[in-house]
Amino acid sequence: MVKAIRVYELGGPEVLKWEDVQIGEPNEGEIRVKIQAIGLNFIDVYFRKGVYKVAKMPFTPGVEAVGVVTAVGPGITGWKVGDVVAYAGGSMGSYSEEQILPANKAVPLPPSIEPTVGASIMLKGLTVHYLVRWCFKVEPGHIVLVHAAAGGVGSLLCQWANALGATVIGTVSTNEKAVQAKEDGCHHVIIYTEEDFVARVNEITSGNGVHVVYDSVGKDTFQGSLACLRPRGFMVNFGQSSGTPDPVPLPSLGAKSLFLTRPSLMHYSATRDELLEAAGEVFANVASGVLRVRVNHKYPLSQAAQAHADLESRKTSGSVVLIPDCIGRTC
Repeated sequence: MVKAIRVYELGGPEVLKWEDVQIGEPNEGEIRVKIQAIGLNFIDVYFRKGVYKVAKMPFTPGVEAVGVVTAVGPGITGWKVGDVVAYAGGSMGSYSEEQILPANKAVPLPPSIEPTVGASIMLKGLTVHYLVRWCFKVEPGHIVLVHAAAGGVGSLLCQWANALGATVIGTVSTNEKAVQAKEDGCHHVIIYTEEDFVARVNEITSGNGVHVVYDSVGKDTFQGSLACLRPRGFMVNFGQSSGTPDPVPLPSLGAKSLFLTRPSLMHYSATRDELLEAAGEVFANVASGVLRVRVNHKYPLSQAAQAHADLESRKTSGSVVLIPDCIGRTC
């Protein structure tokens, strides 16, 4: 038996229950991992609230973690007990002291990267990779708008886009977050609680608009994001922290021949080769200093409900990591 967070009904942070669970042994194609650090992501909130549907109830949330392999299922090659692995997006259930997951969804974590950093870079780093390298290929001279620029994904997105030679405009909610966004490579920071971001983007770009908007906020920013685009601009909506955007009449995109996409990491890491290529580039950028990972908040796993509440109320910035309560002692 190990400790894990379980969800028996959809709702607020209070539905996250801390209890004993039975893990068992890995089957063919699986490995068992003793978890060292867990990445907290907004997708966890979406599953908890029912925005995204789970296959069955109850469930253990969490899609990102770093851990040590403790058992290898039949037919597995390439992994052994003691290997340190990172994984994201392929198997829910990381809010636990141990987890069984598909072996082909894990990647080796370089020794130079600490578990807390690895757990906060996998999902967010892979997301940023497909956003700037595959979904819309950011190049020198591009002007990009990043909403939630001080968040876990936003922080990395601003850094990577800046390193690729783009002019980065970021939106944040507070002066404190504006300082961080500047440090993370934003050339222009808009505090959207104090000024109209559409008008400010129009001013910054001399009325030309931006080449691409990366919008993880959704309903509250969606229409304004479209208004910020130049002709043939790309609207990339990859999240909905404020709610699902209203439907878009197709002809409205024709006014500026806009592109609109709602991408998902699973479609950009569908093959083992794609996963390894993306993770390799993310880890290389961390090692070289292109990406500075901000692990600004750590919570014991048993306090996941508080972590969710703080994330939803925008009290956090950078990455949030959950640490199994048994780290430092025998689970």
